[in-house]
Amino acid sequence: MEMSQYLEVFIEESREHIQSLNENVLLLEKSPDDLQIVNEIFRSAHTLKGMSATMGYEDLANLTHKMENVLDAIRNGKLSVTPDIIDVIFTAVDHLEAMVESVANGGDGKLDVSGTIARLEAVDHGSAGEKKTEKETSAATAEKAETEEDEFDQYEQAVIVQSEEQGYNCYQFTVKLRSDCLLKAARVFMVFDILEKCGEIIHSDPPADQLEEEQFDNEFKVTLISKEDREEIREKICKVSEIEDVKASTVTLTKQDGRGQHPETAESEKPAEPEQKKQAAPDAAEKHPQKPAKKHPQKQKHTTKTIRVNIERLDNLLNLFEELVIDRGRLEQIAKEVNHPELNETVERMSRISGDLQTIILNMRMVPVETVFNRFPRLVRQLARELHKKMDLDIIGAETELDRTVIDEIGDPLVHLIRNSCDHGIEQSEERKRAGKPETGTITLKAYHSGNHVFIEIEDDGAGINREKVLEKAIEKGIVKKEEAGSLTDSQIYNLIFESGFSTADHVSDISGRGVGLDVVKSTIQSLGGSISVHSAEGRGSVFTIQLPLTLSIISVMLVEIGTEKYAVPLSSIVETAIIKKGEILKAHHQKVIDFRGKVVPLVFLNEIFEVPDAKQNDEYVSVLIVRKGEKLAAFVVDAFIGQQEIVLKSLGNYLTNVFAISGATILGNGQVALIIDSNALIK
Repeated sequence: MEMSQYLEVFIEESREHIQSLNENVLLLEKSPDDLQIVNEIFRSAHTLKGMSATMGYEDLANLTHKMENVLDAIRNGKLSVTPDIIDVIFTAVDHLEAMVESVANGGDGKLDVSGTIARLEAVDHGSAGEKKTEKETSAATAEKAETEEDEFDQYEQAVIVQSEEQGYNCYQFTVKLRSDCLLKAARVFMVFDILEKCGEIIHSDPPADQLEEEQFDNEFKVTLISKEDREEIREKICKVSEIEDVKASTVTLTKQDGRGQHPETAESEKPAEPEQKKQAAPDAAEKHPQKPAKKHPQKQKHTTKTIRVNIERLDNLLNLFEELVIDRGRLEQIAKEVNHPELNETVERMSRISGDLQTIILNMRMVPVETVFNRFPRLVRQLARELHKKMDLDIIGAETELDRTVIDEIGDPLVHLIRNSCDHGIEQSEERKRAGKPETGTITLKAYHSGNHVFIEIEDDGAGINREKVLEKAIEKGIVKKEEAGSLTDSQIYNLIFESGFSTADHVSDISGRGVGLDVVKSTIQSLGGSISVHSAEGRGSVFTIQLPLTLSIISVMLVEIGTEKYAVPLSSIVETAIIKKGEILKAHHQKVIDFRGKVVPLVFLNEIFEVPDAKQNDEYVSVLIVRKGEKLAAFVVDAFIGQQEIVLKSLGNYLTNVFAISGATILGNGQVALIIDSNALIK
């Protein structure tokens, strides 16, 4: 069978199961006695094993099988959950993830996991004493099992009695699978398929849904109504691969208590039934199909209908829609010039429909930040063990959605900030006790919408940032001059940690930094059109706040005119527009400034920055855009305001990657190209 067509589905589903394993193993560590969590982990591991075996990735299947053995021992009470066992399972999950990523990158999915397999086997053999006891008792219980009375419900009792009256036999088959059986559910299905061709299945132990989910060891029982020979049916079952043994017995039913007995242990003959009752009883073979639960394992679930779509298709759809937005702008321009009522009406309707279409397309690309946040509880647990600290991670607002392109880029900065909080923020338990704090530190990861932005906050209740130490390091590194230090606010000082090459760590560790400073975090976030700031209270903790745009492709801008050229400034960074008298322009520190609502705001002359010739100069008034970057403000001087517009952000391409203060370009309705100003680059 050609497997390449299923490869993409295999990779996606494997990643989902690995994420599920990470989340549930963390939950298991907190609730070691919760068998429901163990069953969830077992199901994910088993499904991953089955998929890997089917696709031919033997290393993946083998490692998952060893994991299953450990989980099975936990599930059956033969092993207790300890931090060491959790560590072994996490190591195995890490290897599984590495192998899946190898497959995703075109590799063969092979990895030397002999060390991890040995650790899993050692853990599994830890329950050998109890397994041995089980083996010793199994011989004694086998004979008892042959004569043990099985409980049947009223329906099953009636079926067995009526079947015997109609000349049918009731058999019970005890099927034992090999201990190394990879696809237990598949073997169960094959056994059920054989039995259903021979008669009607009326009972299974465990029940059908548990058999499907593989919630059993290596043995299960099936009760069958049939006219065929018992030994012939048994031989058919034995032909199924990976079956170790099949025991068959005949079941009879005593009417007094409705309990099943094997004929060799029955105490008396079955009493005869009154004739009228025989006539009233419907044919058993007609009746028992009415009980669907006893059919072969099949679980019905109500699920929301979804479809997997390749991200490239969504990118292509968005690109085509972007072209439509450009043409829409052109049509609006023509309609305004022609001023034809019917044309205006049609264009207005098209604009409204395309606006709705735009919302749908952008929403299709939106992904919950949960996809990024889900990896962090595991990270915090690992760091807590490495740093010998007690830490918890609280996640709030994981359902908040961001554009896929932003999601793909935001993971690494968040990892660094969380590492920073674990290493620099949260103190050791003894230190926290002395400060009157809870022994366990808390890191809160929070996401929420506000306007056209998503805010992500990383807050810790740790030691906070040492203001004096930051200032001292900044002066030492030459980031701040000594004479300027006294005029800096607390917020300005704390934000110095984002400067290039800055670090307050006395010792370089593998935990925080790892060769990446907070300046790289800041530049990554700014490249996404976002910003980052930090607020701290010494002794009480710190909050890092990241502001990100909802989407990077279609944005709202203010179009402005400078000379004969048009520029676009993103609305997200504009505070307001203003027209000021030239007489209100002041000079401070060799810089032209204005007094804006009690704040001194520097003027930035865009015609000088972009060297625009023939800029119109009004003798009396100046048009300005008040723009914000964090807590800093600037006033961009322009010739005229054209108005607000939604535009498509286009890259300048590989040849114009380092154009100062320009983040991209767009095509306007009249076909003219307008450059998009990166206001962050102009505010220092």
